Amino acid sequence: MASIKEIAKICGVSVATVSKALNDKADISEETKNHIKEVAKQMGYVPQYYARAIRLNRSFNLGVLFMDEALSGLTHDYFANILNSFKVTAEACGYDITFINSDNHYKKRKTYLEHCRYRGLDGVVIACINFDNDEVRELVDSDVPVVTIDHSFENCTSVVSNNVEGMRDLVDYIITMGHTRIAYISGENSAVTRQRIDSYYQTMQKHGLSIPAEYHISAKYRNLTLARKYTKQLLELPEPPTCIIYPDDFSAVGGIGQLHEMGKVVAEDISVAGYDDLTIAGQLRPRLTTVHQDTEMIGKIAAESLIAMIANKTDGKVKRLVVDSRLEKGQSIMPLKK
Repeated sequence: MASIKEIAKICGVSVATVSKALNDKADISEETKNHIKEVAKQMGYVPQYYARAIRLNRSFNLGVLFMDEALSGLTHDYFANILNSFKVTAEACGYDITFINSDNHYKKRKTYLEHCRYRGLDGVVIACINFDNDEVRELVDSDVPVVTIDHSFENCTSVVSNNVEGMRDLVDYIITMGHTRIAYISGENSAVTRQRIDSYYQTMQKHGLSIPAEYHISAKYRNLTLARKYTKQLLELPEPPTCIIYPDDFSAVGGIGQLHEMGKVVAEDISVAGYDDLTIAGQLRPRLTTVHQDTEMIGKIAAESLIAMIANKTDGKVKRLVVDSRLEKGQSIMPLKK
């Protein structure tokens, strides 16, 4: 395999000139550039990046399998922040990122595993997808290194936010503010949702508080329409809640819009809380009380864990890595007036 120094000697130019030619720099003539490239090709020169990949039998390319049911893609603030952190960490370690095709419109589309094989991916991170999907299970059970986010398999390392702690701290805080009639509009069925629901019920029970059946409503994440619909439904109950917890900050915006339409003043007439601590939470007035999820740390740990697995720098044990959450006290929850 030819080196830049050998190419420079054959062409009668400096190593710096060869480097500029191979990197398409503009400060050398096209004639010289083309000559150097032709000599490099004839000598079988392989760029350092590819040479390293060949030597280590790796592509230095990580796959990202991501598709939420609402098809919001990278406009999904929570996962977009996680994936950005994953990307930054991976690139700092010399890896590129490839999104795995999940388009079902093609008759001969590749399965997730086939796509990974075709692209020669070294490993895959899976986030925000139907984890019960047979293709996802096939990928997880394969020899391709996989890390999942916010979902745990028995044979796969996962990185999860501490949803039990997050919901517990939020409900505890609401109760300390004097509220006992607390409703929860939860997201669609998933491991994350089940953890939050269980924590909601357990925390209320710990304080000796009952939850009327109509106070817990199963809806969807990031759905303004359903948030508005169920907010109205809750306020029209004979004994409405004094505080509503929404599945995420985005949904809370829809709920707050409905409250305004009904002539209600947030915090004064009814308290509300979100989840995730998205940028929008800090823009609302009053500022939204929410639970901060450390998306930067989740993405960073996911990338580091996956790269360590690829490099065989782990003990081989499946790990469930839990990232702590943090209660952000805004002004949307105020002490209940007696």
